[in-house]
Amino acid sequence: MNRITGRTGDQSLIEMSPSDSFNGESNGPHNPYTSASGSSQLGQQGIDKNTQSKDSVFFRDGVRRIDFILSYVDDKDGERKQERRREFEANLQNAGLELETEDKSESDDGKTFFLKIHAPWEVLATYADVLKIKVPFKANDIPDHSQIPMNWLSTPFRLPELIMHPEPDYFTAAFNKDKADFFLIDDKDTFFSPSTRNRIVFYILARCPYTTEDKQKKGIKRLLSNGTYSSAFPLHDSRYYKKSRDPNCESERFSLYKHWATFLCFFKEQPLNLIRKYYGEKIGIYFAWLGFYTEMLFFAAVVGLICFLYGLMTYEENEWSKEICDENIGGQIIMCPLCDKKCGYWKLNSTCSSSWQSHLFDNVGTVFFAIFMGIWVTLFLEFWKRRQARLEYEWDLVDFEEEQQQLQLRPEYETKCTNRRLNRITQEMEPYLPVTSKCARTCLSGATVLFWISLIIACIIGVIAYRLAVYAAFASIMKDSPTNNLHMVGSLITPQLATSVTASCINFVIIMILNLMYERVAIWITDMEIPKTHLEYENKLTVKMFLFQFVNYYSSCFYVAFFKGKFVGHPGKYVYMFGKLRNEECDPGGCLIELTTQLVIVMTGKQVWGNIQEALVPWLMNWWGSRKARNHPESLYSRWEQDHDLQGFGQLGLFYEYLEMVIQFGFITLFVASFPLAPLLALFNNIIEVRVDAWKFTTQFRRPVASKAHSIGAWQEILNGVAVLSVVTNAFIVAFTSDMIPRLVYMYAYQTNGQLSMKGYINDSLSIFSIDQIPADSRPEPGENPAWFDSSITTCRYRDYRYPPGHEQQYSHTMQFWHILAAKLAFIIIMEHVVFLVKYFVAWLIPDVPSEVKARVKRERYLVQEYLHNYEVEKLKDQLTCNTYNDCTCPPMIYPSLPTHEVLSECL
Repeated sequence: MNRITGRTGDQSLIEMSPSDSFNGESNGPHNPYTSASGSSQLGQQGIDKNTQSKDSVFFRDGVRRIDFILSYVDDKDGERKQERRREFEANLQNAGLELETEDKSESDDGKTFFLKIHAPWEVLATYADVLKIKVPFKANDIPDHSQIPMNWLSTPFRLPELIMHPEPDYFTAAFNKDKADFFLIDDKDTFFSPSTRNRIVFYILARCPYTTEDKQKKGIKRLLSNGTYSSAFPLHDSRYYKKSRDPNCESERFSLYKHWATFLCFFKEQPLNLIRKYYGEKIGIYFAWLGFYTEMLFFAAVVGLICFLYGLMTYEENEWSKEICDENIGGQIIMCPLCDKKCGYWKLNSTCSSSWQSHLFDNVGTVFFAIFMGIWVTLFLEFWKRRQARLEYEWDLVDFEEEQQQLQLRPEYETKCTNRRLNRITQEMEPYLPVTSKCARTCLSGATVLFWISLIIACIIGVIAYRLAVYAAFASIMKDSPTNNLHMVGSLITPQLATSVTASCINFVIIMILNLMYERVAIWITDMEIPKTHLEYENKLTVKMFLFQFVNYYSSCFYVAFFKGKFVGHPGKYVYMFGKLRNEECDPGGCLIELTTQLVIVMTGKQVWGNIQEALVPWLMNWWGSRKARNHPESLYSRWEQDHDLQGFGQLGLFYEYLEMVIQFGFITLFVASFPLAPLLALFNNIIEVRVDAWKFTTQFRRPVASKAHSIGAWQEILNGVAVLSVVTNAFIVAFTSDMIPRLVYMYAYQTNGQLSMKGYINDSLSIFSIDQIPADSRPEPGENPAWFDSSITTCRYRDYRYPPGHEQQYSHTMQFWHILAAKLAFIIIMEHVVFLVKYFVAWLIPDVPSEVKARVKRERYLVQEYLHNYEVEKLKDQLTCNTYNDCTCPPMIYPSLPTHEVLSECL
């Protein structure tokens, strides 16, 4: 039903006095309301502000839809801003847009003006043609023969069909204004969806000049940055918790909240088509990827849980832990001090509990899980490509190539690139950036990124130096600390824990400060490079930010996994950092359990804090911002003020959502060999993350401008890079961080009993050092040694494979050390080759685009050509008939030519 005729019954709400028809006349700039057709009649009506509801997405006439809102505060000293606004709004009218101003006296704070923008059919049709927006021309006639086995099992997880598929399936073609009657246009007011309308309006806003003196000064972004306008946003179509009372309003926001954004729907599928229709393809593709990633995590979580249960079930078979805990074996082994002067000698059985904990993650199942995850990540990426290809077809993105982004050059690029050259394809002059300038900017950008990454590494080295410097101090202070007498937790408060906690806090503060600073630097250097298109800008910024975040978040895990405890030396010849700080050794329980602890703390802490921050901060800011308006009747709390009180969806809004998930993806792939339960934790987090993000988008943020994207962009290549790197890191973790290889070498090559058992492994893995050969400046100070230590103890043990004192090659590596090293390198080579071979075979085996989608794409292209051909033939016949009889009675096009507007040359 046509919206114009459908609202005649609502005229009782439209009673406007002449003085009210131009609300901004006395206090603001000129009111452009008179530009709308039919406004003179509206001025003779009146609005009873006590009866008319302002919770509406239409102009005062109740017919024209509000496509965009601009807000501003009329400063007393803002003459230049007023002049910019007058010029800008006049140019918007010249471009065909219709405007209506809400006076500041109508706003809640009494200061803010709201400019409502409506795009009439002529403007929408013109720019839909320019932007090649696809619209329906025929119902899809290809039957869907896809059958899901045991489909009834998925019934509890489904949503109503109207929510999952809010629109019928059509064949589509790029809109052509001259062939409007070719397309399925039933109602010109609803033909273009609200998301398409706000996308077109924003395209105009981004290119409209605001001064006659300099045509290069243009765009709403610059007006927002210089304070001419305070905000610019499209409207939500209703309140999120109830439907709009206007029957012509879709209330899609309410449907999204009810079926998607509530946590009780956590087990339901996502209404991706409705998300795409309301927010645009770019946000839709993000939630499609997040949902698919969460589904695939389920399989990794199940296998990881099985591997963990295997370690739990083989708990009692852990022979080396039994030896450590045995009073006659581990209780008789005296270990060398862990630091100089402030650390005393200690017995091996003091690490009993940590050795048992280490077995849960350091077992044969770890190797299997590392190999499985190498294959899983390939399956995830390949199946996502297929899912993405299906979405490209369903969402009319098949022909959305990067070259079409030329139609959407960034306004900043057009402004800053003053040079022009001939485009060989279009034969039109276009702006370009000279090669010399581009190279200089790229080099400066790369140098800046390297400088900041080096700064992070320097900070990490500083934190490591702090750990080395304070460990001995904590060991001395806490030796007789009252905390040692605390029940249950007393034994857990150790110098290692104190050092780790304080170092982690310092590292966290450094990360947050560098994050805040680098974000601005990354945006600045990306702006400096002057990317040509929005897609290029986002990709450049994504790579810069991820490189920084990669080093920032993973550096501590890389240090524990591959550096800590690897370059320590041996008693009498320790390795020192900066000549005086003795290198850090792993915890007595081994390096793997420490890596596990580090991964659990960083990963879970980041996820929990991230979800709290994502949900709590916007809610508190919105609650505080709308505290006055909540006391007003709903009918007086206008739709534009409601959205104005919400948080703006910033330039990097979606970027941080992707970054959070990709960082998590790195944790569960790069270091998963140390913690098989990481995918399970990620699965639980993502189930919450989907609903938190949905709730945040639906209730706490203004409606973002709809934008297209046919893929996840640069994140796809980043995920591929992380997947390849994960194979290498997990192979090195199993080989060098885990004790798996030394145990296997001992069992098969050095077991003296002739049995395949681990008896005697602990004694075999520890070397002997003579206490009297420890340098005086490294020996424990008086009072540091425990009470049981006396002069009868002449040797101590340490973790390494070296000859004992008195041997002709004393303290040099034994042949067993070289055998173990060879086995580690062989394992890395074999594991990498096997996993990479399987990865590439799986990638070759699974086509990126399903055959069904290929067939549908070909069918649609064929139909477009056929129907266009038939259309042209029919038009030609009608024209020839008219010319032959000179008595043309041909039916005109559905929409006859309307008065043309002065359209911005930059847009056409």
